Formats: sequence, C-alpha cells, structure tokens
Amino acid sequence: MAEENSAPRHVSGFVSILGRPNAGKSTLLNALVGTKVAIVADKPQTTRTSIQAVLTLPDAQIVFLDTPGIHRSRSLLNKRMMDFVREALDERDLLLFVADATQPIGPRDTEAVSLLKKTETPCILALNKIDRVPKTALLPLLAEFPKLHDFAAYVPISATEGTGLDILRDEILKRLPEGPAYFPPDHVTDQPERFLAAELIREQVVRETRQEVPHAAAVMIDRWEETPRLTRIYATIFVEREGQKAIVIGARGSVLKLVGTVSRQEMERLFGRKIFLDLHVKVEPGWREQPMFLQALDWRTMTGKDDV
Repeated sequence: MAEENSAPRHVSGFVSILGRPNAGKSTLLNALVGTKVAIVADKPQTTRTSIQAVLTLPDAQIVFLDTPGIHRSRSLLNKRMMDFVREALDERDLLLFVADATQPIGPRDTEAVSLLKKTETPCILALNKIDRVPKTALLPLLAEFPKLHDFAAYVPISATEGTGLDILRDEILKRLPEGPAYFPPDHVTDQPERFLAAELIREQVVRETRQEVPHAAAVMIDRWEETPRLTRIYATIFVEREGQKAIVIGARGSVLKLVGTVSRQEMERLFGRKIFLDLHVKVEPGWREQPMFLQALDWRTMTGKDDV
C-alpha cells in the first residue's frame, strides 16, 4: 500500500500587540522579528500609529501589529492613537497583551484589560521586564492577572534579554490556524523607508530632550533623493513652542547635531547604504490638534518630494 503524501502543516495569522504605555511592546516586537521596525525609548507613548511586522519561519508566518499604549485620550492625536488600538482588536487571530512586571496592577491596568472584553479573540499575557524584579515577586503578580481576564496563556518574558521569547513564540504558534504565507519570505514591515527615517529621527529627539519635548515633537520628511552611492534625506522636526525649539537645537546646536548623527547611523545600519541627513527645527503651535497636519504625519499618506 502506497504511503500517503501529506504536505507539512503550515500555520499563519495576525497577532495584535496591546498594552499600557511603556510596557515594552515595541521592544518585544523588534525582538520577535529579529530586526528594528519600531522605535524604542524609555518614555511612554513613543509609538503613535500601528506598525506591522512579519516573522517568517519554515512552517509558519506571524503578522504582528504593534499599537500605541492604551491610555486616556485628550488631544486629537491621542484620540487617533486609541482608534488604532481599537482597530487592532478586530479580525485578528490572536491578541498579545504586554504588561510591565515592575509595576503593581492598578486601576489603569483594569481599564486597559477591559478593552479585551469587547472581543472574543483569545489573548496571551506577556509579563515583560522580569529581569528587573525578584523571582519571588513574579508568581504573586501572575496570580493577579486571571482576576482581570481569562488569558489563554501567561508567559513571563524579558524582551531586552530575550528570556521566555521562545516559549511565547510557541504559545502563539499553537493557537494560529493553518494557512498560507501572506507575504514573501524577505518581507519584514509595511512601513516605507520615509516613515522609518522620520521615526528614527523622532526616537533620538525623545531620547535626548527633556520631559516637555517628546510628546510635542513630530518629524516630517521634506525631500528624499536617491543616487547610486548616497541617499539624501531632508527632514523637519516640529515642536509647539519656541522654548522647545531651543531645547531640541541645544547650546550651539549640540543636541540637534547629536540627534542627526545617531539617526544617520541608525538609518545606514537599517537601510544598508550611506545617508546624508539634513535636519531643521520649526515651531508649529498646536499641531496635535490639527487634522491636516496629523494626516500628513501618517505613513499611509505622508507627503513630500522624492527625487530618484
């Protein structure tokens, strides 16, 4: 009797990453896909839009969607950020809720988890930053989360150290349906290079400036020129007040020069070619409440001039 030929099982699916601000969602996304697709900083609300990244394995493909931190929205920018979060709950195969192990569970956590009750999609809890807390504190903390929601699995991890990521990946894969690869093997993210460049610049502004600036800073690519040997990028950093502009520029241009240098180095590493970066700083009062300005910042509709 001839043996039946059966193709190996291939699973695929869409997984949204949710959580409160500064839980480490973007760090986890970068760690899971093995490259930088989302900017990271030690200040909350670094991610402002949904970011897609794809992990392709021999027998699986996971399409991750990173989202802004779940928070109370006040400005038009914040309301749009929460719209991205709500959209990420729809038509997903699995949800991944990232919690910060260094913080006790409080009312804001209860509010964040309450969003999960609006969907029947199963959700895995990833308790992040376990490298920063004593092991004796983990079990009592993990025991509190079932009181908030019936998670499909509870996985302690450290996104920065890589601890528990193999277990988390296995828990995700076992819950995905059989299906084809939706993207080619070399596809990593849906974000265009223009958006990634703007985000890398904003990441350094967030890292190098004082508390009042990060949330008031936006970056727009004005011009992009491709040549065989060099890519020239001209960008503007927008802030809301003159005092913030002075902080971003720094004494004798020191902060802006540092932002430009580190951003350029990150771009060259990520894009794999030489970069010339020209930065300017402008004041745009109240940009977080301007629909047209926010539309221009969205990577789906980013404006600007390209020269190829």
